[in-house]
Amino acid sequence: MTALATPPVTGRQTGSPHLLRWLIRLHRPALVAWTLFVLVLGGLLLWLGGPLTDAAVEGWKQYHACEASGCVYDPSAVGRYKDWYSYTTIAVIAAPFLVAAWSGAALTSRELEHGTTQLAWTQSVSPARWLAAKLALPAVLVTVGSGLLVGLHHWAWSTGQGRLDSAKSWYDIGTYAANGPATAAMALAALVIGALIGLLKRNSLAALVGSLFATVLLWSAMALATPYLWPTVTKLSSLKNNVPQGSGIVVDQGLVTSTGAHIANQQCGSTTNAGCQAFYAKLDAVSYYNDYHPQSHYWPLQLTATAIILAVTAALTVAAFRLLKRQTGPAAPVRKAAAV
Repeated sequence: MTALATPPVTGRQTGSPHLLRWLIRLHRPALVAWTLFVLVLGGLLLWLGGPLTDAAVEGWKQYHACEASGCVYDPSAVGRYKDWYSYTTIAVIAAPFLVAAWSGAALTSRELEHGTTQLAWTQSVSPARWLAAKLALPAVLVTVGSGLLVGLHHWAWSTGQGRLDSAKSWYDIGTYAANGPATAAMALAALVIGALIGLLKRNSLAALVGSLFATVLLWSAMALATPYLWPTVTKLSSLKNNVPQGSGIVVDQGLVTSTGAHIANQQCGSTTNAGCQAFYAKLDAVSYYNDYHPQSHYWPLQLTATAIILAVTAALTVAAFRLLKRQTGPAAPVRKAAAV
């Protein structure tokens, strides 16, 4: 075993076309797989928003016609629409995690693990140009592909609005995620997360696991933060209702007292029930309140979340380049080369 320091970079700027061809050849299976994923899922979304939606609309018309006459109708079209809506929604949401898994396992960690980067860095390509080339083409494909899928899902969902009794509301968790640009931004963030963790771990399996974990962490943080990214609307309603009024993404709800104070998560039911009336009287409650986001807040929430994710992505990109510079500069730590 001999100790070798990572050689300093000469910074020569030649060989970019060769590098691009090499990267395309190296990651061709992933490029083909991503292209097929986007094309197949895109085709399914077109089918969902077109023929499947039309068939389900006809199925609901038959159902309502048979409610009065007692006739028999075929519910299969409605069930088929619901099933494929669920499948395609899950697939669109899964896209960032697929990107994270591939990026962590193959984008940077594999070559660092096998030591093949040393040859490129000592010939015609600097580490910074190597990483930039690694990120550029996948970033374009991931952004275009995930953006297309999100757009098609939003279109497919919108074709059922007002036509299907079982159509998902805009604030349904899966629908909200699959319909908006924040998911496309998350896919781009997952790509950079995988590259950064690949530089840190230099082990394909560890980087894969770490990238998935980090992407789940970012996704969860954004999901928890989303209701607080825009001011809510407060709706007051009578205690004669069973529940507070106002539909959308609920942030907080409860009771309003005669002094205007809010008591969160204290509900009994309508005051037509004697027990509930006594309960409310004891708390001095006079109405319900509901702090929520109506449908008009959809785009402000989505665009704010997208901006935050893109800012995080930019910060992670800078961190990846700085880490690579520290690993390959003159003061880079000594690494052990594999025994011959």
